[in-house]
Amino acid sequence: MTRLYHFALSPFCRKVRLVLAEKKIDVELVDERYWEPSNEFLRRNPAGKVPVLKIDGMNLSESQAICEYIEETRPEPPLMPRDPAARAEVRRLCFWFDDKFHREVTANLVYERVNKKVMRGGYPDGKSVKTGAQKIKYHLDYMGMLLDHRRWLAGDSLSLADFTAAAHLSCLDYISDVDWHRSEVVKDWYAKVKSRPAFRSILADQIPGFLQPPHYANLDF
Repeated sequence: MTRLYHFALSPFCRKVRLVLAEKKIDVELVDERYWEPSNEFLRRNPAGKVPVLKIDGMNLSESQAICEYIEETRPEPPLMPRDPAARAEVRRLCFWFDDKFHREVTANLVYERVNKKVMRGGYPDGKSVKTGAQKIKYHLDYMGMLLDHRRWLAGDSLSLADFTAAAHLSCLDYISDVDWHRSEVVKDWYAKVKSRPAFRSILADQIPGFLQPPHYANLDF
């Protein structure tokens, strides 16, 4: 059995979940309190981070490495283009969201509003929340610029870049921190992504102490 050690509101875990679901790979989800790591968990990943995927007799860590392993060993349906330049663009956008977007937005909003409470780390830092709320505008505008010229974020086909971006935005959407009125093209793109069967388990997530907003699981917002 393939097993994913995860935290439900981690964008990196959601990214892996989306890829597994798109590839129709059955997986057992194991909630992991990675901020209180056990010796057993540290043996799976000495870095003490989620996600960790147990597959093919191995424990894999780091979401991009996990997703590319899945893509290489289970190539259908494809989430990476064949053309080297197109693959480079997918990877560029994956790192854009997992690095720049995560530092500027996800960490300042989701981690401050949710993770601190869950992990008993104190109250949200108002300055960080304000920074995240400002920075997300730039990122939504950038996505809108890309989608004005492309069907999907990285090109004409759905790719790992779309799932990476959607994983981060879905976490923010859970706490109503995305202004979907800012860009109709981004809103339409997200509606397409979250309408896919692979998104069903993401939309069913329930975080203790944090209720879903009414629109969260609504495919038409």
